[in-house]
Amino acid sequence: MEWEVVIGLEIHAQLATRSKIFSGASTAYGAEPNTQACAVDLGLPGVLPVLNAGVVGMAAKFGLATHSTVAPRSVFARKNYFYPDLPKGYQISQFELPIVHDGYLDIDLEDGSTRRIGITRAHLEEDAGKSLHEDFQGMTGIDLNRAGTPLLEIVSEPDLRSAKQAVAYMKKIHALVRYLDICDGNMQEGSFRCDANVSIRPKGQEEFGTRAEIKNINSFRFVERAINYEIERQIDVIEGGGTVVQETRLYDADKDETRSMRSKEEANDYRYFPDPDLLPVVIEPEFIEAVRKTLPELPDRKCERFTQDYGLSHADAGALTSSRELADFFEQTVKAAGGEGKLSANWVMGELSALLNKAGKDISESPVSPEQLGGMLLRISDGTISGKIAKQVFEAMCNGEGDADSIIEKQGLKQITDSGAIEKIIREVLDANPKQVEQYKGGQEKLLGFFVGQVMKATQGKANPGEVNKILKQMLV
Repeated sequence: MEWEVVIGLEIHAQLATRSKIFSGASTAYGAEPNTQACAVDLGLPGVLPVLNAGVVGMAAKFGLATHSTVAPRSVFARKNYFYPDLPKGYQISQFELPIVHDGYLDIDLEDGSTRRIGITRAHLEEDAGKSLHEDFQGMTGIDLNRAGTPLLEIVSEPDLRSAKQAVAYMKKIHALVRYLDICDGNMQEGSFRCDANVSIRPKGQEEFGTRAEIKNINSFRFVERAINYEIERQIDVIEGGGTVVQETRLYDADKDETRSMRSKEEANDYRYFPDPDLLPVVIEPEFIEAVRKTLPELPDRKCERFTQDYGLSHADAGALTSSRELADFFEQTVKAAGGEGKLSANWVMGELSALLNKAGKDISESPVSPEQLGGMLLRISDGTISGKIAKQVFEAMCNGEGDADSIIEKQGLKQITDSGAIEKIIREVLDANPKQVEQYKGGQEKLLGFFVGQVMKATQGKANPGEVNKILKQMLV
């Protein structure tokens, strides 16, 4: 039987506020356990939550960027459940009336097409604390520093049909929240993570299969692996005569498998009701328009502009706009390179990206500045150095030896463009290789590459390759 996969993601993005969603406690990462949980976060008697106005603006920003409706009125609810790292015994979230709903994002697929993924809702909520299972000899430690940290939970429609599509969508959301400056996207610190709802159904069937939810996946690689494992598991269960049960599962990256945590709860299990301590959030149209004016150029628009302004392919423009920092670096390089868009793109995505990937660094940690890289590209485009010599200059720049002009001068790397000088060297090469000259003239035209190589070797790569090819062809007639 052919199976169709149905996937929906629930992405949790930690909002980039300095204080928590309902208290003034700090959200800074890395503090000693239980030093950043105040009386409000713990729900102690006599305290009241007060909504952090900053999170409302951030949620509205996300809504506008995803073609969503920003609700003029939304309500906070209490989601009741017991867990050791949930000190109040309930989580303040949004249920029936979320702040953002009914939006979409388009993702690029591997075959070059796009797919529209619906966004059911994005609601505000507080995070729980963290249970620590290591170093406690059979016990569990509870760190409540995260309790009350503001989250935007982004719930997709079940529109994803493969693990690769799920990763593409998650990456698109990740880039977007960073562009909007509402989340730092740091997956290692738990600022961006997701739950994946996965089910299968016979191809052509309209009705959904029973889904399993895989909790708290914190890397793109693990999302793909966890979903693919879960798809195979469900197929094996059904084809083996069993039944998939609705449950919550945990992905174990070490064993590359999902395992059952608990049966999946329904909404009525949580006994949702409006939080009596918090007023409804009312957003006026003027507020929405003020937020709209703060929106940056978004990834899709920037990608479109890069193809138009710099003549890049959609794939290259998409890669360069995958993060705001990378896009900014590229544009600053283009400016310093005198508008050389394609050449700048080739170097940023080629030599520079390879160097950073090897070192495990981000574009923000680049050893060369956009101005330095652009300055070197100017010397390629004006013929001062060849592309081959440029790699030598680039390496020297990365080692902190100065800008391109000073390195070229210091190391004597200026390209030989004088046709008379090149002609003299070519004559010497041809005189030294009479047998190959005879073979070339006898029809073995592939030997042209041999002669070019000999000339470049004689000039230590400094001869202009175009001039070398042109003069060689003239002299070999």
